[in-house]
Amino acid sequence: MPDRITVHGLTGHGYHGVYPPEREHGQTFRVDAVLELDTAPAAATDDLTKTVHYGELAQQLHAVLVGEPVDLLETLAQRLADCCLAYPVVDAVEITVHKPEVDLGVPADDVTVAIRRTRA
Repeated sequence: MPDRITVHGLTGHGYHGVYPPEREHGQTFRVDAVLELDTAPAAATDDLTKTVHYGELAQQLHAVLVGEPVDLLETLAQRLADCCLAYPVVDAVEITVHKPEVDLGVPADDVTVAIRRTRA
């Protein structure tokens, strides 16, 4: 099993969605990012440059989450995955986007879209 760095429950107010009220008022979105990488080089040298600075990553993910609106959670998830894969040490990433304020017309706690992407 690969080493993992996880950012869980990162939250932001975004304007994603296909319906006009979603674009006008926005809503809360959450993201979980699980990065797969070899952390041994960083551990052996105690060198931050040989791993992912998760503080910087969180800022980048948040910027995407609250940034340019998209229609689909699938698109948002892909943009978040691309952000993670921009780190050369990341071999793969799993992104889960949560839309907890979704209006389905029936009671529901959350809708999620989860994707896994690997370095090409």
